[in-house]
Amino acid sequence: MAPTTEVTLRDWKLGGKNPFFLISGPCVIESQDHCLRMAERLKAITSSLEIPWIFKASYDKANRTSIKSYRGPGREEGLKILQSVKQQFDVPVLSDVHEVEQVAEAAEVLDVVQIPAMLSRQTDLILAAVQTGRIVNIKKGQFLAPWDVEHVLEKARSAGGSGILVTERGVSFGYNNLVSDFRALPIIRGLGVPVVFDATHSVQLPGGAGGWSGGQAEFIPHLARAAVAVGTDGIFMEVHDRPDEALSDGANAMQIDQLEEVLKQLKGIDRLAKGL
Repeated sequence: MAPTTEVTLRDWKLGGKNPFFLISGPCVIESQDHCLRMAERLKAITSSLEIPWIFKASYDKANRTSIKSYRGPGREEGLKILQSVKQQFDVPVLSDVHEVEQVAEAAEVLDVVQIPAMLSRQTDLILAAVQTGRIVNIKKGQFLAPWDVEHVLEKARSAGGSGILVTERGVSFGYNNLVSDFRALPIIRGLGVPVVFDATHSVQLPGGAGGWSGGQAEFIPHLARAAVAVGTDGIFMEVHDRPDEALSDGANAMQIDQLEEVLKQLKGIDRLAKGL
């Protein structure tokens, strides 16, 4: 894939010919204790493998299938928990924003502000996120073709955005299914932004379990290896210590005990793909 604009986060260069980076954590903040335990394990794994890592957890999952589903602790409590993760483990943190009114407060804590896939065409939300000066990760909607990302980026750049990441998470395929078109990675990267592949939501079956989404977590390593072979700049991967008991998206979360071995494989593929 063609070289792309680098984004600087702390001492890291994300994109270009640099090694891949990881965005990882539990789907939703279940408790402070759980977040800290997940962050501790992720810190140990990524430090030993020298992989740049951004901790991800949502304080409010406003797009759950059912009104009965757990959404998270909310903005105020959630940001406090993310701040504690950030301070204790010296790691940049990422979470979603859903409304313009949330953005300024969230950006006081977050290093990376994420636009959810379902909101990737929400102009005012994108502009507000970019105007914070934080890095913004825009998740490409399941309903968008990869070349349509150009219009999303035009909005972000109109507000002065330069630290922009775009995450590919599959495209709608019939009912309750997604498919990953790996052509999307070089197409999006060719628009001048680092591209991230979401290996966990790409195996999601949206609404496929009735009142909640199903998933096929057994395919996460396969899709992650394929994306790194294509030359992705980053991998987005939600993890959990007990996926069967997770309060959100457990069906498409990677069991954290499997993570280290998968990341070792990805590092080897990344070196070959990028000639490192």
